[in-house]
Amino acid sequence: MLLNIKKYLLLSFLLVTVFSISQDKEKNLRVYLGQKQFSIPHKGEYIEIQLHFEGYTLQYLALDGGLQSTVEVRLAVYQGDSLKISDNYRLNSPIMKDSIIDDFYDLRRFALLPGNYNLVVEIKDLNSTNEPIKASKQIKVEKKNDIVSISDIEVAELITRGDTSSVFFKTGYNIIPRILTYYPEEFNSLPVYFEMYNTDQIDSLSAFILEQKIIDKQTGNEIVDFTRLARMKSSSIIPFIRNIDIGLLPTGNYDLVFKILDKKEQVLSQKKYSFERMNEIETSFNADVVLIDPAFQESIHSDSVRFFLSSLIPIANQLEVKNILKILQARNDSISRKQIQGFWLVTSGNRNYEEWVKYKAQVLMVEKLYSNSFQAGFETDRGRVYLQYGSPTTAVQKDVSSTEYPYEIWQYNKIGRFSNKRFVFYNPDLVTNGYRLLHSDMVGELKNNSWQYDLNKRNTPRGNIDDSNQFLDNSYGTQSNDLFRQY
Repeated sequence: MLLNIKKYLLLSFLLVTVFSISQDKEKNLRVYLGQKQFSIPHKGEYIEIQLHFEGYTLQYLALDGGLQSTVEVRLAVYQGDSLKISDNYRLNSPIMKDSIIDDFYDLRRFALLPGNYNLVVEIKDLNSTNEPIKASKQIKVEKKNDIVSISDIEVAELITRGDTSSVFFKTGYNIIPRILTYYPEEFNSLPVYFEMYNTDQIDSLSAFILEQKIIDKQTGNEIVDFTRLARMKSSSIIPFIRNIDIGLLPTGNYDLVFKILDKKEQVLSQKKYSFERMNEIETSFNADVVLIDPAFQESIHSDSVRFFLSSLIPIANQLEVKNILKILQARNDSISRKQIQGFWLVTSGNRNYEEWVKYKAQVLMVEKLYSNSFQAGFETDRGRVYLQYGSPTTAVQKDVSSTEYPYEIWQYNKIGRFSNKRFVFYNPDLVTNGYRLLHSDMVGELKNNSWQYDLNKRNTPRGNIDDSNQFLDNSYGTQSNDLFRQY
């Protein structure tokens, strides 16, 4: 059953599971599909199906006022083999004037009982000879109507004054949902909307706490500058809107998390919105206003301040490295101490000291294991890889071979989203402990397709120009290839 939009639409800015559907003839029709779930007190759950059409991928007809495209949309929701919802309609784009083609949007709302469903979408450009494009998506509708809960979180593409005749009308505004979750530099805010349900059931209290956090997905650390707590008045339904300034949020992948807390700060419900940020800003801080934590003072001896500041380079991004090098050139120990503390405040939030102590122990360990007469441990390739990716799952060391230089092969079961990644280090000078990275299959690392040839240069004739590995197979004692492949 299609909901009465004018009466019941209370839009929520949610993280939508986003995917696109396209066709390959004439033009690549491109449509982004999103879905959100909301609730109506004492009535039940409903879903919001959102469509974002890339305007330039459609065909247009000339009208007196400009150009217009028309699409046919077929929506069907199944539970098993049973058809629960069917909606077929035609949608005209806004009239495009002066040949400026913009994207346009649409949404539909349907009441559904809690359960698992399959959404099937078919879209046809009626001005094109191409076949319709089709896609399907699994939907899970959760029960929210009689428990303390948060709707999905939605981010707005555009918010304007409300028009009750608009399909985008909600709580006095027309809110066009943003389905894409990528935010480049020109996007400096997240206008979020969601709804909270049944908070009046919390211990019969008249208020509760709403907590906002942004979490770095790679490190799991809280970005403390974005943490907010708000005291809220309890009610059966609370629409919530907030514009979050992300102008100073650097490049990364993040979760925006909202939680409902009771008076004991116990989490009663939470929702997250995952997004990607591209923002190559220079992260720095005003050293004059940074108060040194006594614990940081005591953990860094006066003669090792520059050493530990330099040791942050393996885990810093390019802009942070630039800032660290600038401070090292200034040779100011006070600012260097503040930079160390500031780095961990940014990356680890309220766990900054604990994370620093753990990292410091790793730095001292790689110094003991990998340093040599001309490099500190963190400056070596092995030290840098260890600090950046952690301890390898397995490590094979080969010090003696008649043909190969001394080498080590490190294997990681997991690095972020990557599985089974390997690093080959070798020591071509045979004297120092200065092992170099020779080859890795990790994205962004040195890739050397002739690494076996370079490893066997110690006592092996050169291959011909067509086969650089000509003599490698018969070299006595050569095991590096087998060791590399066995993982």
